[in-house]
Amino acid sequence: MSAEVILKLCGIKKEFSGVRVLHGIDLAVRSGEIHALVGENGAGKSTLMKILSGVYPAGEYGGEFFLKGAKARFHGIKAAQRAGIEIIAQELELVLQMRVYENVFLGSGQKLPESEMIDRTMKVFRRLGIPLDPLAPVGGLGVGQRQMVAIAKALVKEADVLIFDEPTAALSEAESQKLFFILRELREKGITILYISHRLGEVLALSDTITVLRDGRLVETRLADRFDEGGLIACMIGRELCGRFPPALCEPGEEVLSVRGMSAQDSAGRRLVDGVSLSVRAGEIVGIAGLMGAGRTELVRCIFGAQPGRISGEIMLCGRPAAVSSPREAIRSGIGLVSEDRKLEGLVGMLDVMQNITMAGLGPLSLHGVMLDGEARRQAGYYVEKLGIRCTGLYQRVEGLSGGNQQKVCIAKFLLPKPRVLILDEPTRGVDVGAKYEIYELLRRLALEGVAVLIVSSDLPEVLGLSDRILVMKDGRITGELSRQEATQERVMYYATMEGN
Repeated sequence: MSAEVILKLCGIKKEFSGVRVLHGIDLAVRSGEIHALVGENGAGKSTLMKILSGVYPAGEYGGEFFLKGAKARFHGIKAAQRAGIEIIAQELELVLQMRVYENVFLGSGQKLPESEMIDRTMKVFRRLGIPLDPLAPVGGLGVGQRQMVAIAKALVKEADVLIFDEPTAALSEAESQKLFFILRELREKGITILYISHRLGEVLALSDTITVLRDGRLVETRLADRFDEGGLIACMIGRELCGRFPPALCEPGEEVLSVRGMSAQDSAGRRLVDGVSLSVRAGEIVGIAGLMGAGRTELVRCIFGAQPGRISGEIMLCGRPAAVSSPREAIRSGIGLVSEDRKLEGLVGMLDVMQNITMAGLGPLSLHGVMLDGEARRQAGYYVEKLGIRCTGLYQRVEGLSGGNQQKVCIAKFLLPKPRVLILDEPTRGVDVGAKYEIYELLRRLALEGVAVLIVSSDLPEVLGLSDRILVMKDGRITGELSRQEATQERVMYYATMEGN
């Protein structure tokens, strides 16, 4: 790998409304390396990348940086792109109604015949081993395939530096592995990768160099093989965690949730959930594991009354039948669901913290249809304190919170109606390591208070570390059940991939 420095940052500072968020960052990035940036939410990673990619133009930050030895002063994204820096954000900037090749050349400034655009797109795909049709509509592609289109889009502009911000957040394991293969191929061709991720396992496996930011300061840059996961976490949060997962605090009690013969079909008649039965006891955390498409999300949405299509089966709460045909009925019955997509289904970004927390509990907070503002403030304030939500106040918009604090607001929203069953789908997706541990501690405290907790997670170590009991799904069915003592990654994957029932 070349030792030539392609990107050098000197004393980079940034403020928002007088609040310093970057404190004099000095960093050197070598050509043809995968250089990871890690840190808790709010550490300054994305802000730094937005400076490099021209989102924050010259004059809006302090310090300077050099690209290929020349001082860089970008006055916008286009200037950064012309210089060879491309950012591939979590939310891909693609036009779903257009074809693949049209997206690849959109915004490139190159006026080429259609046949040449198709041919050049194919060449990029062949170079990277991407089996995509340039004529396919982007709207028909999966998330992983769309990411490949975004990479091709950067490469036709002859980018030297690619910035990836949480690229695997919405990818399956297979799609993630394909992405890692392509990133290594790009590295071999001399392209520099700046890589932001909360998934420390993939950072350690993929990166050549790791830089840790904390509270807007650079605290460490090392070769990746000089870090282990525990040391990396301690460096990120400034303290040692007492294990990755808090210990169980109580023995499970009486059965709270019982599901019998739950099935779901979509409008095309495809069976998404097939005769699932399960139970969760008071004070118990039950994890549901499985590969993407196993039916986990569809199952918990059935329990919450939010899954469209033909639904059948029986739900019992504390030994009594519960009629749950809508989320409203589920909440009234004592069931809460923290969705896997908090931005789409969990929060209203333009509303404040108090409005979001009280959204699912408006009945008890209203009198004759009129909101009791004082009671709403009291309840919201209680949960802000109970969950340790870091915000400037109850009237701060939730879109301005970090991912971990947004997730805590989602959880608070369903704690306010006092649920007997709390379901969490991907409880720590897009959440930094410190906030993850706080959420784990919160779930343990809820279990201690007698709440029955059901979690779905694609993070297998999370399922293993947090669950008292694990159910494994494949093709809409439960194929295995493991106690905490029995559960290993190998056993879970066996049941997740086994043939037959």
